[in-house]
Formats: sequence, C-alpha cells, structure tokens
Amino acid sequence: MTGSGASSMGVFNYFNYFTEIEEHFWRKRGAHLLVSPLDWAVVETWQKAGIPLDVVLKGIDRAFESYSRSRRAAGGRQLKSLAYCVDAVLDAATEAAETNAGAGPETKPSRPASEPFSREELAAYFERNRKQLIVAAEKRQAAHRDLAGRMEETAKRIAELTLLFDSPGEIDLEDLERRLTVLEEKLSASAAAAASEELLVGIRREIDRALAPYRRKMSAEQLAQLEKQYSQKRLFEEFGVPRLSLFYLS
Repeated sequence: MTGSGASSMGVFNYFNYFTEIEEHFWRKRGAHLLVSPLDWAVVETWQKAGIPLDVVLKGIDRAFESYSRSRRAAGGRQLKSLAYCVDAVLDAATEAAETNAGAGPETKPSRPASEPFSREELAAYFERNRKQLIVAAEKRQAAHRDLAGRMEETAKRIAELTLLFDSPGEIDLEDLERRLTVLEEKLSASAAAAASEELLVGIRREIDRALAPYRRKMSAEQLAQLEKQYSQKRLFEEFGVPRLSLFYLS
C-alpha cells in the first residue's frame, strides 16, 4: 500500500498521525501505556506507506476484536503492542484501496482554513533541532568526525529552511516534509556507518526480542520495514540525533 499520506488523510490528520494512533490504542487497551520503540517503528511503517489515519484506526479496532476472541484474552492477558495490529491494518488498507479503485477518481480534500502549525511553532521546532544537532556534533567530533560533519551540515540546512517561515505566502508543508525526510535519511546512513559492530549487534538483539512474538504474523517485507525503522530510531537515540519530521512536532 503506497501513496501520499498528506493527500489521503488531509493536512491536519497527516501531521497528527502518531498522536491520534497512540491515543486510540490507549483507549482500546483501557490503560495509558508507554509506547515502545517497536510501536513507534510500526506507526512509521504505516505513515511511510501512506495508509490513511481512518484506515489505521479501523484496522486497530479489528485487531482488538480478533484478540478479544483469543485464548490469551480469555486468560486475562492484554494486547500490549501495535505489532499485533499489522495484519489487520494491512487488510483494511487493501480493502480501502480496492474500494477507491471502484469509486472513480479521488477528490483531493480541501486544505483546512488555517495551517496546522503556527509559524512560531515551526520556527521553535526547527531551532530546537538545530541546536540539538550542534550539541551532538560537538560531542562526536573526536570519535565520529564524518557523522559530526553530517550533523553540522544538517543544522545549516535547517537554518536555511527556517527562512521559509518569514515568507508571506502559504508554506508547502508536504514539500517541507519531503526535504526533512531526505535530511533524516542522510543522517541515518551516517549514523549507521559510525556505529560500532557491538552497538549494531545489540540493536539487532533488541529487534529480535521485540519482534519474536509477531514474526509468524508478518511478511518478510513488513519485518524488513520494521527492522529499518527500529534501527534508525535507536541509532538516533544513541548519537543524540533529533527526529526532524513534522510528525514529531506534535
């Protein structure tokens, strides 16, 4: 399932994707639970696949309905991870795609009357990330010169993008998000190159433990995407790299 998340779900929901899914999961579970690195990786795979928010929530509802009929639920065990919902969300996305294919050309939803973020919020978010990158670069200058250089270059690029917030016209958030995604991908590649074998093996162990209960439910493609997102998240945490995507502004 691929496509443009923004065009499918509208600008506001597009940039509140993570928060909406997290809160829906909490409500279904009946308890406020810290979202694990695996859960964040799962949501990122849905977001990057362009699965609309309402389709994800429908899939989560179905997963809980299925789980409620399982032996584990009968034994009092709660559904703990969004990884259990992967198949149900994919099924819901496939159904939605088939329905849309038979409904003729899709009408692009109109943009909201106001931008989802104020210029001040965007500027503060960019400045916070720029400063965090500079601090992280200083810490890594001696041991990881190439990574530190990439951080400094990214910080400069973020400062350049901040100039957009002073423009009188409407900000193209979708294009801005694409640029931030490219910057994140370059940082991710540099972080992976700088990581020691011991660190990478340790992250791999974490992934294997986290995914162990769900491997039989997932395809090789789903597992590969989750492993990639999980690894990126952990490497960024290890090297003090902030997430740049506007999804994290919320």
